[in-house]
Amino acid sequence: MDANFNADEIFEMAEEIERQGARFYRKVAEGLKDAAQKDLLLNLAAMEDDHEKTFSSMRKDFSNQEFDPSVFDPEGLAASYLRAIAKGTVFNVNNSSKILTEQETIGDILKMAIGFEKDSIVFYIGIKEMVPDTFGKDKVDKIIEEEMRHIVMLTEEL
Repeated sequence: MDANFNADEIFEMAEEIERQGARFYRKVAEGLKDAAQKDLLLNLAAMEDDHEKTFSSMRKDFSNQEFDPSVFDPEGLAASYLRAIAKGTVFNVNNSSKILTEQETIGDILKMAIGFEKDSIVFYIGIKEMVPDTFGKDKVDKIIEEEMRHIVMLTEEL
């Protein structure tokens, strides 16, 4: 592997994804008149807040620790993927709440949210490959499962 990430860097990226997700859901909910749709998005925002707290806790527990891949990764794909995320070349979490034109239908918004959830799952799978079992891999698994449930909820609403 060409470079290791420390836990602080990895979990800060994860926290930022969750912050941006919560902001996105809250911003979109502001413009909705349908109470059920608004509640769905505000509930998703609250879940993203909980995920951010989980990653923050993990970050505090494991700051300054180096991650070595817990799986065989001779080409360093996990590190390369996470580096691409860090540089904003896979998707830019800093712009998720700025891409709305306020002309989107609820269907457009739900499809956009499903895309963001999928992107976060892929990122967390990358994290999972870097996190040894003793560092809380099970917590990352739980967040991946919750993000998958978010997709189901959004798809059902769609």
